[in-house]
Amino acid sequence: MGNYSIHYQKIQVNGLSIFYREAGDATKPTLLLLHGYPTSSHMFRNLIPILSKDHHIIAPDLPGFGFSDAPDRQQFSYTFDQLAKMMQSFIDQLEIKRFAVYVFDYGAPVGFRLAMNNPEKITGIISQNGNAYAEGLSHAWDPIQRYWNEPTEANRITLRDFVSKETTWFQYHQGVSDPTLIAPETYTLDQQFLDRPDNIEIQLDLVKDYKTNIVLYPRFHEYFRKYQPKTLLVWGNKDPYFLPQGAEAYQKDLPNARLIFYNTGHFALETHVTEIGTEILTFMTTLPE
Repeated sequence: MGNYSIHYQKIQVNGLSIFYREAGDATKPTLLLLHGYPTSSHMFRNLIPILSKDHHIIAPDLPGFGFSDAPDRQQFSYTFDQLAKMMQSFIDQLEIKRFAVYVFDYGAPVGFRLAMNNPEKITGIISQNGNAYAEGLSHAWDPIQRYWNEPTEANRITLRDFVSKETTWFQYHQGVSDPTLIAPETYTLDQQFLDRPDNIEIQLDLVKDYKTNIVLYPRFHEYFRKYQPKTLLVWGNKDPYFLPQGAEAYQKDLPNARLIFYNTGHFALETHVTEIGTEILTFMTTLPE
């Protein structure tokens, strides 16, 4: 496999077609990149070429996102447990024995479930605005928390704007000092997928289930304390959803974690991919085999 080319592939996992990007030499250390909402592995398009010179990179699209299957919600339960199970089967099928994991947004609760269930496989963790502490949740979560506490149809309906093109645009631009760095194909592609028939209901199912991640936070912390995985925190400090306090909180359980703030928003790779890529390359050299 050519080291510098990205290969776009699909694999059948538990009856679903899962799309993934792969680059680099498979004999080199593996890094699994897990995207968040409302995006896909497309968010890593600029990062992969930086990292794949020295590493084997795999970036899947979660079910319901990007170019992976988005089965009907009657056939597939859109929960974070289910997404993690799918990713477990994905790494098992690709026979990935040891890997570092990059988590962002929704990728964090998926990746941390994987880490807890496979501590022997994890060489390190990179969290880019991937939250695991209550301190990290901003007031933008208030209407969502209301829906968790009272899962009424009325509270669900108020969240429909969450998948609107205005919100997607906002997610990319809020907190960014130079908006000319935001490629329009990012939010346009994300919106294209969000606008698929019935996708709103799929996304609202996941929003509802996000509550299970908060419940698991203490278990994530226990995993951090017990295994002390090498950790790099690269965080956009103007993220409207996940506050800088959420990044700092990791250091309670992982005192050796390296933390760097970037003056940007949620999608830090859109504005700071070179800086973040450089940090990751340095970090990867410190990891166990």
